[in-house]
Amino acid sequence: MERVRLSKELNFSRLVYGMWRLTDDKDTSVEHIRKKISLCLDQGITTFDQADIYGDYSAEELFGRVIKVNKSLRKQMEIITKCDIVAPCGKFASEPLKYYNTSEEHIINSVNASLKNMNTDYIDLLLLHRPDPFMNADKTGKALDKLIASGKIKGVGASNFKPWDWSLLQSRMDNQLLTNQIEFSLLSHTPLSNGELSFHYENKIPLMAWSPLAGGRLLNEKKTSVYRSLQNIAKKYDTDISTIAVAWIL
Repeated sequence: MERVRLSKELNFSRLVYGMWRLTDDKDTSVEHIRKKISLCLDQGITTFDQADIYGDYSAEELFGRVIKVNKSLRKQMEIITKCDIVAPCGKFASEPLKYYNTSEEHIINSVNASLKNMNTDYIDLLLLHRPDPFMNADKTGKALDKLIASGKIKGVGASNFKPWDWSLLQSRMDNQLLTNQIEFSLLSHTPLSNGELSFHYENKIPLMAWSPLAGGRLLNEKKTSVYRSLQNIAKKYDTDISTIAVAWIL
């Protein structure tokens, strides 16, 4: 497996296992999740992508149960997680609506909760999950720098940030933002033409792609021209459609 170096300390597997739907499986036992992790590690996929909101704020804890029982696993992996979405479910069920919170208090509380949930002393990479239109960049930047200085996180980045959101936050931080996780696939390819890819390439910022199979639509919408094209290419190279879709991104 190829590796991608984000900083002097952070070196990730080029393919990352996203745990967005970890709780969708009927079997969420420690043993079952441990098998998923082992399958990844056996293939050189050592980086795992979490978020506090995944599974209605329960996916981190499920993941953490595995680490608690298998403590040696933590040294074999890199953990990414995200914060700032407050949605009316799980621990925030009493909230009247969904919103984004990038206050210093919320970010620090979220990180502390993620550390506890995942039974780890540090998070390799923290991402702000969505741009917050009410973000106080000075306070948000200060909070992120403080978390890096404390050792609770090794690095910080963003998710779904537009170039202007990225530039604003970076201008208020001592540490470098390391990556932006954006939606990118054969069905969500606007970053090729709206300036997002160009901005990050210009500034030599590695990108992460979420939902590379378009949430499964690439595999299930069989009447589309994209599906038929993928099918033909996959047949030519004696492989499957998902492999071709991921190869296109890479």
